[in-house]
This record gives sequence, structure tokens and C-alpha cells, in this order.
Amino acid sequence: MTLLEIMRSASVIPVIAIDDPDHAVPLARALVAGGIRVLEVTLRTEHGLGAIRAMSQVEGAIVGVGTLTQPEEFAASRDAGAVFGVSPGLTQSLIDAAKSSGLPLLPGVMTPSEVMAAREQGFRQLKLFPAVPAGGVGMLNAIGGPLPDVTFCPTGGISIETAPAFLACKNVACVGGSWLTPKDAIAAGDWGRITELAKAAAALRA
Repeated sequence: MTLLEIMRSASVIPVIAIDDPDHAVPLARALVAGGIRVLEVTLRTEHGLGAIRAMSQVEGAIVGVGTLTQPEEFAASRDAGAVFGVSPGLTQSLIDAAKSSGLPLLPGVMTPSEVMAAREQGFRQLKLFPAVPAGGVGMLNAIGGPLPDVTFCPTGGISIETAPAFLACKNVACVGGSWLTPKDAIAAGDWGRITELAKAAAALRA
């Protein structure tokens, strides 16, 4: 699947931080059971790569890696099973690492100038981050005029209540959010609750 195909197959991409490696597989299964197949596992904890390795074995899961900030993380994440990467911003070293590793990258941008700079480097799929502070729906609609060939996954400050407005934008393929994986539900092993949250998120596409 191309990066754009991955984005279009998801209404919401959950942003996941794994604190306990034993939670990785049941969490992935709960999300997939609810219709959320594209999972972004961040490297914000020491268990990130291990979680990617475990979750990528879950049937139906499309696992990516988030919070890529160092060039060496690209090959390690790819080898762990990630099929796409997400970064909060874009630097030349990250561009080089993405190209050398072959890992499709969804880089973060916040301003029109950053969108244009990423576009010049060949990136047509971008993450508006942080989406709400960056201007939210208004910013996306404004950028869509002069740069109609760029597709976004806005992330940062989006909730189940505000997601529909973002998904209604012509240049938005999906949104990123952390509300699908509340820490208290994960800690309690309440996978049924997470599946229900996933079902509600998957229904936003309709």
C-alpha cells in the first residue's frame, strides 16, 4: 500500500504510546476488532520498537512508527515491521533517512511555508501538527486553495467531537488522535472499551 492508500483506509489513526509491552498485542487486536486497522506506535517510550514488532503480527493491523526524530530510527523501525513513519517535523537528515530506508514518511508541518518546503522535497502527504494550534479546519481550507495536491492527516488537539469537521475538508484523508487509547483503559486491560471507541471512530468515515 502507498502512504496515501494507508491514510485513506483510516478515518482515525490512533497515536499509541506503550508503557507495558504486554499491552501491545491485546491493544492492537481491540482496535482492529473495532475497525481501526492503521496504528501509529510512537517511540516516546522504551517499548516502542518491541510494540511495533508485536503489533505487526496481529492480523489486519497496518503498523506505523511515530515520533521519528532521529535518522537512525528509520531503519530500526522498518526492520521491526513498521510500514510507514510519522515525524513531528521535517529536517534534511530525516529526508535522507526516509529515502535511504525506503520507509514512507508522513512529516509534520505547521505553516504554509513548511508545506511548500516539504512539497518541494516530494512529499504530498503531510501531517498538520499540532493541528488545532496551527489553525485547524480554517488553516486546512486556506492551504487547500493554493496547494490542492497536498493531502493531510491533522493531528494534535482533535477529539471525537471535532474530528468530523476535519474529515469534511477536501484535503484531509484521516486524522490522528490519542482519545482511542485512554491510559486508564489500557492499564485496566479494558479492551472492550477500546473496541467500542474504535467502532465510533471507524463510523466517522461514513
